[in-house]
Amino acid sequence: MAERMTTDAPRPRPAAEPRLPTLGEEITRPGHLACPGCAVPLLARTFLKIAGPRTVFCVPACCFAVIDGPFPYSSAGVPFVHCAFETAAVTAAGVKAGLRARGQGDILVVAWAGDGGTFDIGIQALSGAAERNDDILYVCYDNEAYMNTGIQRSGSTPNGAWTTTTPGGKQGRKKNLGMIMAAHRIPYFATVSPGYYNDMVAKMRRAISTKGFRMLHALSSCPPGWKMAEEHSLTSTRLAVDTRIFPLYEVDDGRFRVTVNPPQRPVSEYLRLQGRFAQLGAAGIEAQQRAADEDWAALRARCERHGNVND
Repeated sequence: MAERMTTDAPRPRPAAEPRLPTLGEEITRPGHLACPGCAVPLLARTFLKIAGPRTVFCVPACCFAVIDGPFPYSSAGVPFVHCAFETAAVTAAGVKAGLRARGQGDILVVAWAGDGGTFDIGIQALSGAAERNDDILYVCYDNEAYMNTGIQRSGSTPNGAWTTTTPGGKQGRKKNLGMIMAAHRIPYFATVSPGYYNDMVAKMRRAISTKGFRMLHALSSCPPGWKMAEEHSLTSTRLAVDTRIFPLYEVDDGRFRVTVNPPQRPVSEYLRLQGRFAQLGAAGIEAQQRAADEDWAALRARCERHGNVND
């Protein structure tokens, strides 16, 4: 277990948001095995309240495969297909084809995988399903490392972040998953954060109702892996958006649109909440700020070309 961060970081003042949306019945059962503060149960419970019981999860080796519970027990509340690490997308495509052959093509089939099984090990199956426009919904819950196997770095691990395989901080930038999927010209892609709940619900609803291959990239806080206290879990996912480290946007048939334009906060507020960035000095934090500013400017420019800028 990684050492937790004990620094008393300031909590952001929550911005006024509309009332929480009305969702459907509770599908998830009690008794999941997630660590305290894990964002995965919140993501899955919210998703299933929208999707309903006619849903199938296809889950590779990852934290969620453990969180659901050991056979014969399951907390998901819907059929839960365990598959190999690299096969989430193609397994979901196969399940969808089988259901369609049985006259049950209206059942929602979801590939639900972590960043290791999406950015790295499963990217070939993901690319194939996207290119074929298979009628599945792919959800990547991104905790930015291989958390289930001991906090090793992944293609999603941010630059400078501690992991057990990058004890001095990762060298190299995080893959831009949104640009990779936009290049496949899929019908719908969106980033979501539990810290902006209403935005997340709206995008989940949109993705569920869309046909063809669609994808949600969800920031999923991990207190042990991020070296922070459990009570900072949602705070961190909101700060990631407010500091523009994790922008909230969607790509609708190739057209980019920022869905949340937050009041910019310095990236240092997000970084110092987490012990995995403790080795960064002033120069490292400044470099992180420059990178976040550059990425945000590039995203805004892309949105402006499509006439989709929401100030």
